[in-house]
Amino acid sequence: MTLISRLFILIGLVAALGVTAVSAQEAEPLPAVLVADDVRVTADDQLIATGNVEALYQGRRLTAREITYDRATDSLLITGPLTLTEAGNTVVLGDSAELDRDMQNGLLFGARIVMEDQLQLAAHEMRRVDGRVTQLYKAAVTSCRVCETGRPPLWQIRAERMVHDADERQLYFHNAQFRVLDFPVFYLPRLRLPDPTVERASGFLTPSIENSSLLGTGVSVPYFVVLGDHRDLTVAPFWATDSRRLDLRYRQAFRRGTIEFNGAVADDDFNPRKTRGYLFGEGRFDLEKDFVLRFNIEVVSDDTFLLDHGFSDKDRLQSDISLERARRDEYMRVALTHFRSLRVDEKKATLPSIVGNGDYERRFFPRRLGGELRFSAEAQSSYRSSDLTTDGADFDRFSDGRDVTRLTTALDWRRNWVLASGVLASVQTGLAVDHFQIAQAGTTSVSDATELTPTVAVQLRWPLINASRNGVTHVVEPVAQLAWSGGSNPDIPLEESTAVDFDEGNLFNVSRFTAPDRRERGFSAAYGASWTRIAPSGWQGSLALGQVVRDERLREADGITPSFTKSSGLRDRTSDLLIAAQFRNDNGLTVTGRSLFDSVFDVPKAEARASWRNDKTNIGATYIWLASDPGEDRNEAVSEWSIDGSYRFARHWTGSADWRYDVAADRSVRAGVGVTYSNECVDVTLSASRRFTSSTILEPDTSFSFTVGLRGFSAATRDQSFTRTCRK
Repeated sequence: MTLISRLFILIGLVAALGVTAVSAQEAEPLPAVLVADDVRVTADDQLIATGNVEALYQGRRLTAREITYDRATDSLLITGPLTLTEAGNTVVLGDSAELDRDMQNGLLFGARIVMEDQLQLAAHEMRRVDGRVTQLYKAAVTSCRVCETGRPPLWQIRAERMVHDADERQLYFHNAQFRVLDFPVFYLPRLRLPDPTVERASGFLTPSIENSSLLGTGVSVPYFVVLGDHRDLTVAPFWATDSRRLDLRYRQAFRRGTIEFNGAVADDDFNPRKTRGYLFGEGRFDLEKDFVLRFNIEVVSDDTFLLDHGFSDKDRLQSDISLERARRDEYMRVALTHFRSLRVDEKKATLPSIVGNGDYERRFFPRRLGGELRFSAEAQSSYRSSDLTTDGADFDRFSDGRDVTRLTTALDWRRNWVLASGVLASVQTGLAVDHFQIAQAGTTSVSDATELTPTVAVQLRWPLINASRNGVTHVVEPVAQLAWSGGSNPDIPLEESTAVDFDEGNLFNVSRFTAPDRRERGFSAAYGASWTRIAPSGWQGSLALGQVVRDERLREADGITPSFTKSSGLRDRTSDLLIAAQFRNDNGLTVTGRSLFDSVFDVPKAEARASWRNDKTNIGATYIWLASDPGEDRNEAVSEWSIDGSYRFARHWTGSADWRYDVAADRSVRAGVGVTYSNECVDVTLSASRRFTSSTILEPDTSFSFTVGLRGFSAATRDQSFTRTCRK
């Protein structure tokens, strides 16, 4: 087509549609554009375009075999097959149409609509009114791929009439049938569903069928309620042969924060309690002057409800509220926490149920002194409901009703230097004051104590870097530290530092206790080395080892719990050897491990995890070994495997499994398996799980679940890899 022909067509269409020019200062609408193989104007004022016709006007794009514009009726007669695209996400297909000149309103025959490349609506006749309402007669709706093989889609909704309101973004069905493989399953006289552009809309969510040896066979039908732009509520009634339960979830977003509550109320035939339930909630709010308020609520009616109904396997609940602020050189936090134990073998009254703490830290950079000056202050208080001062022979930290308050303040100075050959030197010195107030101490400890602790430490690091020609970089760094801490541990019970983990994170700390109720005293030396390999191909590896040596062994004082437990690796003058390693490659494989080795290379503590993640596989396995240690209330060794993952073994099929096995007891703790079928229009999941644990109040349980979810009525991005293709 010549340039003169294209200009004639454009001028002719603009004149026919009555597009007028406006001044340069006014907002000028985009002109109509028409491209065709042939355009002619008849004697009765009709403009006829034929052959590869394409028209564009106000964001709408129309392609057809022939378009006729009638000036007298101000309408377009379109001969298909035609395609009308609006806003880039809705495509209308048809055999023929009669539209107004704006291509918004009119009548289409043999019409089909594709919305957001997800939902397909087909009808014998389609009428568009007011540019927003689309009415379809003898309509069928599905999100399944429809091929030209004559086979019906996996599921579809057929209706005598269907209305799509573009402003409300809703689909209304009249006299509808839900069909599976063209077989009617149920009839709905009225039905309303959101179109794929809606992110939040009230309505039913994916139902599920569950079978449990404890709860019986039941069905859950969640219903989502939009309470406004910033609030919603999910109600999920669950009705089973041995249990009736109502699950609730409430969410609300504020201008400066969010809250979410999850809970349930149940009436179980197998439990003597008439009403059982739980409530978990959390929230965060950004306040003035950079403060952040957080809260967390965990409440349950009895010790087994969470496990019985599969909500959580927590055996200790924690509710707290905190206020904190973190700035470049300052941090402060105050918090109040309530603990509740669900363990059968723990005495609730002698556990610290309420704990309050406050922390403040500030950094200064004095010019004359150099380095960094750090001031910190801490306060912590724990409360037990018991009034006992002792409870028999086991008068350790879990058996009396003492209440402990600790106040700590410290001033530290740190400075770094770079010496010859790239050696990094650092010096740290400080002074700390700890005060303890103990109520109901009885004869096991003093009622109050104050201790002054001066510290000094010198550390040397020598990082060595080598880069090869192929881009692989090796970093080797030996480290040595000499430290001294004065004072002595007061005659008070161990309250906070009940479990100490010796790892690469605290290898070079002056004290490796988790809290100041115990401190390492005297001279100590720590040494170690690390190696890291980084390759451009993604192969990365690291290895670290270290050990601590003291001038004397930390012994048990009279009537006081030992400073370090046996399995901590820090009890003797020479600590256990710490070895930690990690490996990672570009195929998604990651392996990490950490272990302690004593003088005869026995292992008191070890852990390892391996994970493999790519497009088809997501598998993780963890192994934990803990030697028996009465000092940590562990009379038997712990040896346990935990494996969980999923594997996409076919285009539409994904299998999943999890398994937790107690090697020491030679029994399974939990196991589960599931399979999911997914395509562009449906998700079907079948799963089974078994909990093997039992106690005086808990029984083993086996459950099955079957869930079917329809896809297409969601604004969420769809994974195109699950979409089926039509065979040619």
